[in-house]
Amino acid sequence: MTDIVDEINRLHREVGTRQVEAGQARTVLLRRSYDAEVADVWDAVTSPERIARWFLPVSGEFKVGGRYQLEGQAGGEILQCDEPNLLRVSWLFGPDPGFSEVVVRLTPDGEERTVLELEHVAVVPEEFWGQYGPGATGVGWDMVLLGLGMHLAGGGFTPEQAQEWATSDEGKACHTRAGELWGAAYAASGADAEAVESTTKATIAFYTGAEPAS
Repeated sequence: MTDIVDEINRLHREVGTRQVEAGQARTVLLRRSYDAEVADVWDAVTSPERIARWFLPVSGEFKVGGRYQLEGQAGGEILQCDEPNLLRVSWLFGPDPGFSEVVVRLTPDGEERTVLELEHVAVVPEEFWGQYGPGATGVGWDMVLLGLGMHLAGGGFTPEQAQEWATSDEGKACHTRAGELWGAAYAASGADAEAVESTTKATIAFYTGAEPAS
């Protein structure tokens, strides 16, 4: 448990806004380092075979302009690929997803460490953002990067094991901690204290299946 909480704590999180053609977008940014060479991290986040081992099965045409689909999750278009430093894709889910993009940036930190930065930029309905804030998306990405870290270290869960773990006491504790940290990042962005408190509670309740605390 302590090791997994340490992994959650080591992430750097930022919340912001950006103007895009579709309107004002919300941004969540995560940054952390891995004890792995940049070529290995790049392969882990772009190889369909490896993505299926730490995230979800993925199909598609894996080139710029090609489309991809994660099983039961988002899909979209591969918009930019600069091996081994940058990958940008549209990240679309549901019948009317609107504007949503994910950018992954990798930077070598010496010969055997890599800094990964993941930024999700999306135009989010105000009612959804008002209810959950950045944590709805942010906590999900926390768990994705946790799975990547376990994979790079030679371990990790299968998708089935990950689902089982998420509902365990350990999984709920990690989701709670991640929700709290996204609340802190939201507060650091200048958000109203009442909004931070209510969205943090709602996010934690969503991920743990608990009733929001009053």
